[in-house]
Amino acid sequence: MKDPYETLGVERSASPDDVQKAYRRLAKKLHPDLNPGNKEAEERFKEVSAAYGLLSDADKRARYDRGEIDASGAEQPRQRFYKDFASEAEGNPYENYSGFADFADSDDVLSELLRRSARVRARGADVRYHLPIEFLEAVTGATKHLTLPDGNTLDVTIPAGIQNGQVLRLRGKGRPGIGDGKPGDALVEIAIKPHPVFAREGSDVYLDLPVTLSEAVLGARITVPTPTGAVTMTVPKGSNTGTVLRLRGKGVLRRDGSHGDELVRLKVMLPERSDPELEAFATKWEGGKAYDPRRDMKP
Repeated sequence: MKDPYETLGVERSASPDDVQKAYRRLAKKLHPDLNPGNKEAEERFKEVSAAYGLLSDADKRARYDRGEIDASGAEQPRQRFYKDFASEAEGNPYENYSGFADFADSDDVLSELLRRSARVRARGADVRYHLPIEFLEAVTGATKHLTLPDGNTLDVTIPAGIQNGQVLRLRGKGRPGIGDGKPGDALVEIAIKPHPVFAREGSDVYLDLPVTLSEAVLGARITVPTPTGAVTMTVPKGSNTGTVLRLRGKGVLRRDGSHGDELVRLKVMLPERSDPELEAFATKWEGGKAYDPRRDMKP
């Protein structure tokens, strides 16, 4: 496999942030969903993902830099010497020439090496992935399909209420182990896309809701969208822009099984086109000239 630094186009001294930025830049350009049918882009995406999986893990990166593992995360064979197999109780076999006599039976030495290597086992490396999901998928939960570097897909269950940046661990879905070693895990970092209407803080959902002048002045029963479907809400008489109304239990699922709230901020909207009747009313409305809505802004 290629050198992961070369694959991501970063220096060996690159910071973790530089490595992540390089990966995200290349992933956006090469992701199979954005390049359907482009085998070259698909292969490059696999290489980039594998390189990021190694360099984003501080321990693996350090081991790679020391030459202990290769670019695929596999253990590099360590050169071993006769003294590695000598019993400490027997002292240094090289203190005199007698220590070299043991090399006379090279078949025994080879047999011992093979016997020891047969017992070697190591857990497989973990692999990191970046998975974008929709806002509503994060609120209500979903099942997503993640494309792996080898072209296979992995089903990822998104629990309701997941947070942006949260990492899901899929046990046994990483790289295979060595010998009888267990496979590593897949670590899936969740990135929640912005929503055109809703925003979120913790377990609460926020919504800016336009209302007409008559609805604000006279009050009304109106339909309001929530992440789980529309509901009916009462706008109190005399509401103003900035008035916040709370829909309890219409937010995000919490760990204890309860839900946050949806907070609806009203925005009074005039008609897009001028209304002669409304203009005539405003002209004659003496009460509108009797108060100053900017009185608290005076220096």
